[in-house]
Amino acid sequence: MKCVCEGLDLSEAVLKVVKACSSKTTVPVLECIKLSVKNDSLTLSATDGEISIIKTIKAEVLEEGDVCVPGKYFSDFIKKLEGVQICLFHEGNKMEISYADSQTSMQVLSADDFPVIDTQINENSFVLKTSDLKEFIRSTCFCCATDDSRPILKGCQFVINDNDLCVTSLDGFRLATIKGQVVSATGSMEIICPARTLSEIEKMIPDSDENTQIFIQRGMILVSCDNTVLTSRLFGGDFIKKDNIIPKSFITTVTVEKDLLKASIERAAILVRNDKNSLIVLDIGGDKIEISSVSEIGSVQEPVKAEITGKDVRIAMNSKYILDAVNALNEDKICLSFNNGIQPFICQNAENKDKLYLILPVRTNNA
Repeated sequence: MKCVCEGLDLSEAVLKVVKACSSKTTVPVLECIKLSVKNDSLTLSATDGEISIIKTIKAEVLEEGDVCVPGKYFSDFIKKLEGVQICLFHEGNKMEISYADSQTSMQVLSADDFPVIDTQINENSFVLKTSDLKEFIRSTCFCCATDDSRPILKGCQFVINDNDLCVTSLDGFRLATIKGQVVSATGSMEIICPARTLSEIEKMIPDSDENTQIFIQRGMILVSCDNTVLTSRLFGGDFIKKDNIIPKSFITTVTVEKDLLKASIERAAILVRNDKNSLIVLDIGGDKIEISSVSEIGSVQEPVKAEITGKDVRIAMNSKYILDAVNALNEDKICLSFNNGIQPFICQNAENKDKLYLILPVRTNNA
């Protein structure tokens, strides 16, 4: 195998593909990036068995062939060579990397043991505006679980009926759901896509007014964009039914300026950021929300003006959870709805109710 390519092109491709390399495996080839040289292109592939990324760039091909290079080391090395032309030459169990007047060699593995990546995934599909897809991902992924105790909660549920789309995520302490429209779909469908996969898709697709097509088949998902193909396994099983969790009615409703509430919570959170629950308390009554926090460092108590209907409520919560929800909302005014100090409450925009964030409060002796 021998080819010549631009350092910038190779660096950008490697940085995309290396994210699919496994970091914890007993199979060395899964830590590698496969380089395939054919015709007038260089194709880079990586997979950890769950997610796969393939990127193709232009190259001057002198000798066709395949080889697997250690992903992390190759990535770290190539990103230092963005300004030069690079020649890659593989022979035996080493690959030579030539650039400017310099030369480096790297141990490599045979490409014969690299897993076959299935890109024939096209049985079902749906199309979204690219900007909408990015918004759906950003609005929900942060509420996915990060531990392996309930793997299905590490993904977002996509439900499509006709052209209506609902995306939901939850981690056992909070829930996010957003509604919208798809441009088209081959039919009704429900999938649970890993948050990690969605995060890589969000980074992969450009900011544009174009559409993005997502293909589904045999528990797999495929997205293609700018000579980059991402495939991933989907989670199987029954997702938690959000309608059984979200309260149907509320006793207290609060409308408040988003920026004022956010700034006050951020200040109160500073003193408790090292505590396990980062606990803040909201005292709601009259025409204000009083936000407070107490720790060994000190205490904060701040009033924020608000429009309140219903009974007074005192409720404690994790400051990170409510800040994440407030940051995901995009109107100047937001609406908080409560029943009491121990039941879940929700955060929404004051006008557009397509996004909803539910948060479980923390029980305290005073709330």
